[in-house]
Amino acid sequence: MSTPVLSVDQLNIDFWVDGVWYPAVVDASFDLNSGEVLAIVGESGSGKSTTALATLGLLPKNANVRGSIVVDDTEVVGLDQRTLRSMRGRLASVIFQEPMTALNPVYTVGFQIAEMLRSHQSMAPKAARKRAIELLDLVEIPNPEVRVDSYPHQLSGGQRQRAMIAQALALEPKLLIADEPTTALDVTVQAEILKLLRDLRDRIDAGVLLITHDMGVVADLSDRVLVMQNGEIVERGTSADVFYRPQHSYTQQLLGSVPHLGRLVNAVVAGDEQQAEQIAEAIDETADQPTATSVTTERIVDLRGVSVEYPKRGRTPAFRAVDGIDLDIAPGEVVGLVGESGSGKTTVGRAIVGLLPFVEGEADVLGTPMVGVSKDDLRAVRRDLSFVFQDPGSSLNPRLPIGESIGEPMLLAGFDAKAREARISELLDQVELDRSLRNRYPHELSGGQRQRVGIARALALRPKLLIADEPTSALDVSVQAKVLDLFQELQRDIGFACLFISHDLAVVEILAKRIAVMQHGKLVEFGPREDILTRPTDPYTKRLLAAVPVPDPDAQQLRRQERDALIAAGADD
Repeated sequence: MSTPVLSVDQLNIDFWVDGVWYPAVVDASFDLNSGEVLAIVGESGSGKSTTALATLGLLPKNANVRGSIVVDDTEVVGLDQRTLRSMRGRLASVIFQEPMTALNPVYTVGFQIAEMLRSHQSMAPKAARKRAIELLDLVEIPNPEVRVDSYPHQLSGGQRQRAMIAQALALEPKLLIADEPTTALDVTVQAEILKLLRDLRDRIDAGVLLITHDMGVVADLSDRVLVMQNGEIVERGTSADVFYRPQHSYTQQLLGSVPHLGRLVNAVVAGDEQQAEQIAEAIDETADQPTATSVTTERIVDLRGVSVEYPKRGRTPAFRAVDGIDLDIAPGEVVGLVGESGSGKTTVGRAIVGLLPFVEGEADVLGTPMVGVSKDDLRAVRRDLSFVFQDPGSSLNPRLPIGESIGEPMLLAGFDAKAREARISELLDQVELDRSLRNRYPHELSGGQRQRVGIARALALRPKLLIADEPTSALDVSVQAKVLDLFQELQRDIGFACLFISHDLAVVEILAKRIAVMQHGKLVEFGPREDILTRPTDPYTKRLLAAVPVPDPDAQQLRRQERDALIAAGADD
């Protein structure tokens, strides 16, 4: 057996906060070998990122680290800062979650890669630039000779992530730490990054420590898995062992919370009613939601040939973000709108609520024509529709207690104080939050609790239409499952229509009876959930479905082969 590139033994990490030591990692021990991918999974606060940061000595000053962390025969615990700086990048490197915050916006990506090379090696500027181009080519960025002089904002999300990977590989480290490397990416870009990481693992023979809460990514990439809960490793084993034979109740709960694309639809199509009921009992309970065959002629939203443009600003010409789409939503129906970033799906939601103008076509929302709508009519429409945003942390006023945030729409609508107080209490009960939390501020709540507050505020005026824009993408899988269950229950009880905007097809499958697929501002496919997910007709929809990782290693391997075949067929065409 070769010596592990990373060996962690009896690692304990505590944080000193307000005069108290809080344990973050408890007695963690594991090894990672060259050419191996070890995934550490768990919810926020489980200690997985803390463990990864400790391997490079990146924890804050209030952290106390005990135990042993050996990276390529170098003991990290107790090292001075100068020695730590010399090993970072050379022995171990990190791929961070969000490249826009990790890359310096005022320097080109080539300069930042070259800077790392020159800070560790005696390398001339021309040689460092040449090596930077080679690294950009290694991570398959097109036209690396040109992109080496690009700033981070001039690259797409996938290209920025590739540039960060190139920087991490600059000094050929033995250990590569990937901390949520695909969380902020669309599914198609995520599939490309995962393919790149698989290829690099074979080419550079480094050990990869993967930190993630996405079980589909784990199934796609990992050889072994560690499951962490409250700072402790509660389960470990091969990828197959953890996915197919989980032993710990927390692992079983974690896997049970993960939406599994195709599981429900396949059961429905196969006519296996018992399996469909076991998989998605909550969905079956929404039988009163209109289906593709039982939709009435009444429409909450009726868009015909509509186009949406971002207005001209100064010398910047108007930009057409949505071009000639047809979309309708019946009362009480949930329609899923999916596509990559930049496809125009959020623009559609903003136009429906009147935040952007329809410049062509016919648009009827809640019985009101929206093309050229007056301010008074728009104000009346907005009383019956509402918005749930992706990030409740930024959409809630940090200076207002959550009770006031929930009550703000009612205050603007003219509700008296007594009616507001009664309705706030009712809403807190509906979203299953304790009434005592009404005086808490947003920063005092967890992510799941903040999202529940956002849903409560959106339902304050009992809307007939709800626009939900990526409301669960920032949540852990178990929290996401609870919010989705809550959303289904509220939709069933209240009966509002909903346009659910997401890039997560597994979530859309659970909630929506019909699905619309957008690409480059156009609607490429729209139909019943079963047709879109099992019999797609558009090549883009097929690629989108094939790119979604599923929490099943064997099934994911088949999906990778299917996606590669689709890409090859597209290249041949």
